[in-house]
Amino acid sequence: MRRDNQSAVSEFILLGLPVRKEEQGLYYTLFLVVYLTTVLGNLLIILLIRLDSRLHTPMYFFLSHLALTDISFSSVTAPKMLMNMLTQSQSISYAGCISQVYFLVLFAGLDSLLLTSMAYDRYVAICHPLHYNNTMSHILCFLLVITSWVLSFAAALVHTLLLAHLSFHGDNILHHFFCDLSALLKLSSSDTTINELFIHIVGTMVIALPFVCILVSYVHIGATILRAPSIKGICKALSTCGSHLSVVSLYYGAIIGLYFVPSSNNTSDKDIVVAAVYSLVTPMLNPFIYSLRNRDMKNALGNLLSKGKFSV
Repeated sequence: MRRDNQSAVSEFILLGLPVRKEEQGLYYTLFLVVYLTTVLGNLLIILLIRLDSRLHTPMYFFLSHLALTDISFSSVTAPKMLMNMLTQSQSISYAGCISQVYFLVLFAGLDSLLLTSMAYDRYVAICHPLHYNNTMSHILCFLLVITSWVLSFAAALVHTLLLAHLSFHGDNILHHFFCDLSALLKLSSSDTTINELFIHIVGTMVIALPFVCILVSYVHIGATILRAPSIKGICKALSTCGSHLSVVSLYYGAIIGLYFVPSSNNTSDKDIVVAAVYSLVTPMLNPFIYSLRNRDMKNALGNLLSKGKFSV
């Protein structure tokens, strides 16, 4: 499993989830169900938004892109992890590992920026309702999504190019179920100072700054609600912001637990469990959050099911 110090690494060994061998079958079934639920649930959200004209609004436009991103994000790690558990193989090629890092950074950044766009949409809707239609125009919505893609693509490309220039000799074992960027830097025999610097720079631009923007948006939303304290206003704010707040809490809560709460060793079991929640469980929960807490989505689903019954 380890290579000679003079030979370049051509593959990495993913040790996978911290579970006993006899429990692998159970966890394989569990995460297969989680992944299929993620794909089908988010596809359902996209389908409902496409079919129901009442959902052709900026918030649901962003939500459809978020659902697509969640499918893609989960698909970067889940299929390889499930395949390794099924075949008892732990290897991933060097090119496959670099590609996995690229798409992980791309879709993680895209998730963050789309959630920020959705927060801005809620801010305009509640704090400036009279100007909502003019402010949240189709052009602005498209620009926000395109900007999110461009920034995420640039961040992923920078990390991937810097990672590709590093040398890997000797140890090729990753204590993870996917190619985590931080874990790869610890294995490299090259100087990783520039890589670590760009992790902080890109992390600030794509994760920390959007999170601050979301917090500021909700501070203004909260202040607006308090200035006109009515049960109807509070209920309206909760109905429009509750789902988004739940998803934001899951997404950034997992990131904080993974990257800002120190572990006792390099890659602890806690880190791997939190990474599984962040990359596999959170994308699965988003459809349930938006379908159970959102009246418009429930009505759209009811209409789709009723049309299906009549057509049969």
